[in-house]
Order: sequence, then structure tokens, then C-alpha cells
Amino acid sequence: MAGEPLSGPVIWGCDDELLSAKALGVDLEADSLFRYRERICLIQLTDGSHSVLVDPLDEDVSDLASALLSREVWMHGADYDMALMKREWGGVPSRICDTQIGARLLGSRRFGYANLVEDYFGVTLSKSSQKADWGKRPLPSKMAEYALNDVRYLMPLAEAILERLEDKGRLDWFLESCHWERERALSRPGEREDAWRIRGSGKFDRRTLAYLQAFWNWREEEAEAWDRPSFMVAGNKDLLEWCQLASQGKRFQLPNSMRTDRRRRLFEKIEKLKQSAESDWPQRVFSERKKRDREKEKRVDELLARRDQIAEELELEPSVVASRGLMEAYVQGETDRLMSWQREVMGLDVP
Repeated sequence: MAGEPLSGPVIWGCDDELLSAKALGVDLEADSLFRYRERICLIQLTDGSHSVLVDPLDEDVSDLASALLSREVWMHGADYDMALMKREWGGVPSRICDTQIGARLLGSRRFGYANLVEDYFGVTLSKSSQKADWGKRPLPSKMAEYALNDVRYLMPLAEAILERLEDKGRLDWFLESCHWERERALSRPGEREDAWRIRGSGKFDRRTLAYLQAFWNWREEEAEAWDRPSFMVAGNKDLLEWCQLASQGKRFQLPNSMRTDRRRRLFEKIEKLKQSAESDWPQRVFSERKKRDREKEKRVDELLARRDQIAEELELEPSVVASRGLMEAYVQGETDRLMSWQREVMGLDVP
């Protein structure tokens, strides 16, 4: 019955038989909405017949992590989970097949896991625990059932998508796309040292940048001590507004709910900043302004028009065939940023 909880007891733990399955589905749950440093709080595994939960907060999962990193796994929307694996486990599985990528290559406009389960199997999954605290222990049975449902249909979905991809002659597109996403996840840099340079601060003068950096550091210190996400202390929009007013010597309004000691530490930061030398303030960062090249712009427009026509013929979203960014990169000579199947369908030759 649609939306009905899983029948039978929730199975905790993993055995060698499950890990030796030819096809293995994996999903992870984290607590990014509730902790300063998110962590993997739950691992869901399935071989298509059996699904289990593994609690990394209660047991050592290093052997399990090593086993998963050395094999092929199926996931859905793997990008976030790969980032978690890379940070906590030091890598990602040797091969990842992503049902979300497969669905998009088949033309699905609704490609969330719950959407696809509904479209393929007529089952409506509950979303009630989507933003729950997965670090909570003991884990409520409702959340455990939700987590198992996140992999319950994964392998049947994978089989159905593979069959359709093969029928459409797009299996190679899928395998190449999954490989590229995995490589991109591995090459993605960690947190920037100047992460405090948030969107909207590009035109700030050095004084205002100094205030922004101080406010940012205050927020991170408070969030870490509180063990809560940074946005729960203050949002980026708040930081931008406060630092501009403070740098001009104007008063700014803090939320009435903010703790007294937290306010005090912020104003201590401000007083310390006032005593700093201008030479210690951050430098402005100027991006190189590119000159307009009307010939290249025309070429990009031509490629986008061709892409849109091809996407319509293939019944795909245009961005699946190639994004504007990729088309611009191609015109600039960065031909290696396009996958071979994308170059093929677009009729593009690589010099």
C-alpha cells in the first residue's frame, strides 16, 4: 500500500553475504541541519532483496567503509553522499552508478528518488523525516522505516533504468556520465581559506572586508562552540548588513533572541578590530575583466540553438545535453570539459 511503513523488524548491521552481492545499493543520512560539523549518521544498504541499516555512531564502520570504497555501488543523487564519504572515509567507491543521472538521460523531468519511485512503481513515499535529526538516538522507528524506504526500491529502479537506457542506446552515455561525476567529486577542493568572502561582498572596501572577516570568524566560533550550523547563529545576509553598518560607525540591530554573552563576544571582536592597523586588513580581490569577443559570443549562441534543437529531438532537458557553461568553455578551447557522448550528439570535433 502506498506510503505504508515497511513490514517486519528493522534490521541493523551488515554481513559478508550482503557485501558480496553483485549489485549493492547505498544511501547515507547526515545531520547537517543540526550540527556544526556534519557527520554520517546512518548507512543504508540493499542488495535488492534485503535492506539493512548500519549505525556509524554506535559502531566502528572502518571495515565496511573500506569494503564499499573498493567496489561498485548504486546510489541516487550521489554528489552529496560522495562528499561525505570523501571527507570521512578518505575516498569514494571505485565505481558509482547514479539512478538520478540515468533518469535524466531518459528525459525525466521529475528525477528525485521519491518522484521516480512513484512514476516507476506507483508507490508514494513519505517525506516526513527528510529534514529530521539523524544524529538522534535511539532512532525512532518512523525514521528507521523512512531510511529503509530510501533504498528499498533502489535496485529495482536501477534495473528498470538500465533496461530503458539500453533500449534507447544511451547506456554508454550513462556510464561515462557517472564516471565523470565521480572524478569531479574526487577533484573538488576542500573548504577555501577565504570562505568568509561571501557572495555580495565583491565590491566592499578593505575596511568593510575587515569587518566581514571578523563577523564571519565570530559566527564560526559561536557555531562550533554551540555545535550548531552557522546559519543558526547568523545568516550571510545578516553578516553583510551588519559589517557595512559597523564599518561606517553606525549601529546595527541584532536579534532580540541573541544571547547576551554572544553579543558581548561580537562587540569584543569589533573593538579589537578598531585597534588593528590598516595594513592588517584584507586586500580586495579583483577578477580579471574579460574583453567581449562578439565572434565567440555568436558561436556560443549558435551552439546553444543547436543544443536546444537536439535536446528536443532526444526529449531531454537542454542542460543534460550540455550546459551554457560547457558551451562557453568549448568555444574558449576547453574541449576536454565535454564528455565524448556530448561531443558526439552535438556533432563537435575536438582539434
